[in-house]
Amino acid sequence: MIVSTGMACAVLVGCFLLLVMLRVPVAFALGLATVPVVVLDLRLTPFILLDRMFQSYNSFILLAVPFFLLAANLMNSGKITDKLINLARVLTGWMPGGLGHVNVMVSMLFAGISGSSTADAAGCGKILIPAMKREGFDLRFAVAITACSSVMGVIIPPSILMVVWGGVMQISVGGLFLAGAIPGLMIGGALLATVYGYAKVYGYPISDRPTLASFWTALRGAILALLTPVFVVGGIIGGIVTPTESAIIAAFYSMILGLFVYRTVSFRQLGEIFYDTGRFASISLFAIGTATAFGWLLAFYKVPTLIVGWMTMLDAGPFGTGLVIALLFLLFGLFIDAIPTIIILGTVLMPVAASAGIHPVTFAIIGIISLAFGLVTPPYGLCLLISAAIGEINVVKVLRDVVIILFPMLIILLLVILFPELALWLPRKLMPGAV
Repeated sequence: MIVSTGMACAVLVGCFLLLVMLRVPVAFALGLATVPVVVLDLRLTPFILLDRMFQSYNSFILLAVPFFLLAANLMNSGKITDKLINLARVLTGWMPGGLGHVNVMVSMLFAGISGSSTADAAGCGKILIPAMKREGFDLRFAVAITACSSVMGVIIPPSILMVVWGGVMQISVGGLFLAGAIPGLMIGGALLATVYGYAKVYGYPISDRPTLASFWTALRGAILALLTPVFVVGGIIGGIVTPTESAIIAAFYSMILGLFVYRTVSFRQLGEIFYDTGRFASISLFAIGTATAFGWLLAFYKVPTLIVGWMTMLDAGPFGTGLVIALLFLLFGLFIDAIPTIIILGTVLMPVAASAGIHPVTFAIIGIISLAFGLVTPPYGLCLLISAAIGEINVVKVLRDVVIILFPMLIILLLVILFPELALWLPRKLMPGAV
């Protein structure tokens, strides 16, 4: 039989939602949801979907994903995170709510190195959540600010999500990196302002003002780690290396720092670090394959064309369309990991954004910021789950503070939709060919 578009949508989405509710991992649920459609439609065979999956893996740029994860794991295992925390403490610890500001600042610094929010939440959270609790901060606030600040890892360049987005949508990764810089810094500023407000209301403690000597000591300890984003982003912008090559450089540089400079990583530990990296990378890459097969079926049944037609009839304009796109990414991010969402929803909505006159780079930044919310909002909320586990507190008790902290971030998202130049200005200045 020939399956209609409506029936294909109902079967694909229905099976996927059913499997997710049965607690089947998302990557497997996406693959299994395609099976009934393939069985019903005579035009399809399993080999077609397997071929699409293998084509998605045949991408040089996606090799950057495991290497960025490796760099993040080496940074955490090599105690390089401690160096960044010492620098952040000197820079912002003297402000009202000292360690809260340190938490945000170190997430901004770590985001410029690792590209991974979960690595940020785990690495920084293990140190800062207990420290904030000891200094008299409410544990709920400590967990909430750790989780919320960690999402900058996917917004401030380099970013694993931007690498995936660029590879799937055929957009310059360097352009995406630059586009995320200003919104990422704005989110960091909004979080610092939120911490300041909390500190004034609840009387959170202030650290001593740093001396010039302590600042120099902290900077000297962290300067080698801070060179990582210079090599990664600078090399891509300068056209010296590809995103994958820059990720390899970041991983190799992190290994050199841990093994020979700081001497905080032993050769014996490398095996465990490589194993953890391979395990997490395989989960992400397997999800890319199954999500590609799922997304290809949606395209095969012309679902994107129907959505474009529906949005065109609404005539919502760039701002209205941007809001709808953000809401859809926010909704999907509640339940699904960011990488499969990019492949499924991103490819479907890209023609919708184009028809409304939204620049592909702006569309990417709207999607990535929206997906960042999903990292701290249940039921998925991986960064929130990690932070709550470190703080040994029930996630539900933290939600009130999470909502308060996320509100300024939501305003930044609306500003990016309303003023696309916030994302486009920097890449147009430094990489005009990429946009």
